[in-house]
Amino acid sequence: MRTVTLTRTETSDEGTFGHLVTDSGLCLRSGELPWRDNEPGHSSIPVGTYRVVWAQSPTRGWCYHVIKVPGRIDIEIHAANFCGDRVLGYKSELEGCICLGMFVGTMNGQKAVLQSRKAFRLFETDLDEQPFDLLVEERY
Repeated sequence: MRTVTLTRTETSDEGTFGHLVTDSGLCLRSGELPWRDNEPGHSSIPVGTYRVVWAQSPTRGWCYHVIKVPGRIDIEIHAANFCGDRVLGYKSELEGCICLGMFVGTMNGQKAVLQSRKAFRLFETDLDEQPFDLLVEERY
């Protein structure tokens, strides 16, 4: 079974950002919602290890799904740029999912992951639609 590590390195109301590294050495940037006590639709997922499978999404087509997240469903890894707290007025394209980018920077005045579609294609190619274990850790 392959392993992917997501290391969160910074968080604010604009989002939670880090690095995602595959066991083959591919290193991408990650974006997630800020931690909001695992509240569905408003929070990143808890630190832990999760199985991830290639499956069809009702809204995004085929993508990776993080399964058996306590108290959560429909957690996906997909292309997106913004991951801020909508309740506080920040832009977000996530509802608890994980987005990937080549870089973290600023877009329309808000911190965001950049070149997300390119990063997601590289990720899909590297993992070849195979299941993997995702280790989520924090190093703030």
